[in-house]
Amino acid sequence: MTFHLETLNLLLFVLNIVCFYFLLFGMVISVFGHKKRIWPPPNKKSWQFFLTWILFYCIFLINFIFIFTDWNSWIFINPIRFLIAIPMILLGSLLFIWSFTIFGAKNTSGIKDRFVTNGPYRFTRNPQYLGDITIFFGIFFLTNSVYLLISSILLTLLFLITPWAEEVWLEEQYGEVYMKYKDSTPRFL
Repeated sequence: MTFHLETLNLLLFVLNIVCFYFLLFGMVISVFGHKKRIWPPPNKKSWQFFLTWILFYCIFLINFIFIFTDWNSWIFINPIRFLIAIPMILLGSLLFIWSFTIFGAKNTSGIKDRFVTNGPYRFTRNPQYLGDITIFFGIFFLTNSVYLLISSILLTLLFLITPWAEEVWLEEQYGEVYMKYKDSTPRFL
């Protein structure tokens, strides 16, 4: 019995959905159950930190594999898709890199470092998520993969829910400073 690429893709897709399920469930709990939240994690050595990042890295790795194993498997076979995909990937990457550089690795990983309102954070409270969403949909258009379309939709849902969990934590950590920032800067655009 031979192992087919379609079987590999299906197994990876199921694993991807399981990872998404746990992350989405954890984010929803983080929004509504402040004491039982997984995000932001209590500290860098907590099980919440490791669980969240292991699930994210699994999703990112599986999506990377889909770039090669599920290339051109869907309906957008016209090469014009590259004219959409490449600028999306470049713009999303620039926004993510700019945001990450300003925000820092600790803040990005969910560990309190410092409150940031400059750079892209002047215009939106979540520029890294906007960059990520743009990158993932750009990669979907580039690869024309139905698995990456579903993954991009789920990542977008996850990145739309996650700020709600973070906002409760940010209010606890920064109080009035964050409340003023929240009132003056949109969540996304």
